[in-house]
Amino acid sequence: MASLRDLGLSEYEARAYRALLNTGPTTAKELSRASDVPMGRIYDVLNSIEQYNLVRSQTASRPKKYVAVEPSTALDRLLEDKKRELDEKAEQYESIVDDLSDELDAAEPVEEQFWTAAVGPEETTDLLLERLSAADRRVVMVASHQSPQFDISEVGVLITEQLEEALSRGVEVDLLMTPGLVDSLPPAVGKRYRRSLSDHPDFNVRTTDAISGTFNLIDDIEVCIQVPNPLDADEPFAMIDLKDPEFAADVHETFQPTWEEAEPLSF
Repeated sequence: MASLRDLGLSEYEARAYRALLNTGPTTAKELSRASDVPMGRIYDVLNSIEQYNLVRSQTASRPKKYVAVEPSTALDRLLEDKKRELDEKAEQYESIVDDLSDELDAAEPVEEQFWTAAVGPEETTDLLLERLSAADRRVVMVASHQSPQFDISEVGVLITEQLEEALSRGVEVDLLMTPGLVDSLPPAVGKRYRRSLSDHPDFNVRTTDAISGTFNLIDDIEVCIQVPNPLDADEPFAMIDLKDPEFAADVHETFQPTWEEAEPLSF
């Protein structure tokens, strides 16, 4: 059950405010009895909820009297305070992330061979988006007509967003697709491509029928290879991520002639 404590009030503050709603204008002594807040704490509690703008006081009277602000106004004020706190926390965390990013990026990358794999559509997409976000220099994406990377609207939009972010970091992106995949692009992806990607000088798209698989080459040292579902080739089964500069160089050497012979795409 929701309570005023969920919006930041202490137990005593919540009791005092609720009691004021029932008593109407009253003194601190009377409120202490009505709310079961100890007399030794009641003034501190009243000062606190007055700072929240939940009560108004009549300073001219002796003894001083207090009255509760209407509940709808009080709740709105508490909500605004919480939103402000969350915004401040978000800014604080963003600053921490920026500082840590600079510190962690300064570390020398490990060049040893390493591989990992993700199994299942969601896990496969998450791994691909993660590796695209790690690109510093270049991304090569090769996608056949069987690729689920672009033919599922939500996934396609997520990947397009990641490519936009990569381009904004100065990453060069080369995308090679089959003509059949181009025809199957969902409208949201095609629209975003035309608006945000097609005119970018570091984004190049070509098409060819001479590809049958799907993989992604990242910074010339890492390859993400899609493994199709053996029971349904249109669905992803797994993604293998292999960090191996020698293997990546071989993949690029094989890719380059196909890229050069492919046709530039224009929407």
